[in-house]
Amino acid sequence: MAEFVLERVIRATPAAVCAASLDPALHVESMARYGETMVAGPAGGAFTEGSTATWRARHFGVPFHLSSVVFDIDPPHRFCDRQIKGPFGDFHHEHEFLEHPDGTLMRDTVTFRSPFGPIGTLVDKLFMRKYMRRIISERNETLAGLLEA
Repeated sequence: MAEFVLERVIRATPAAVCAASLDPALHVESMARYGETMVAGPAGGAFTEGSTATWRARHFGVPFHLSSVVFDIDPPHRFCDRQIKGPFGDFHHEHEFLEHPDGTLMRDTVTFRSPFGPIGTLVDKLFMRKYMRRIISERNETLAGLLEA
């Protein structure tokens, strides 16, 4: 399994950062570069405990579909999501929102495994970990930009 942790301070309250992170429309906006769209999503426009979504995106020139479930929601402190169907052998993302003197320390812990056994492990080590860090970092920059505006 590959894992990484990203931290970003956002000048907003943990409640605001958590709520924005649970907004599917904001997620789509943050992934516009990859043509990501939500094919199926939660009723009511925000993720709640057990909400599922199916995303369509293009990475490395290849179209992907990924379905995920949101769980362990504890606003404004944390929530998790994981892939239930898609290109990864396994994918888990923990979102934490911690009080910080400048607002909120947002911490993302992402654990994933590409398919295809040893070949997938090699792909993860050679470039997928770096690529996934960049995607999550870009998402976080978009989130911070919207909340700090």
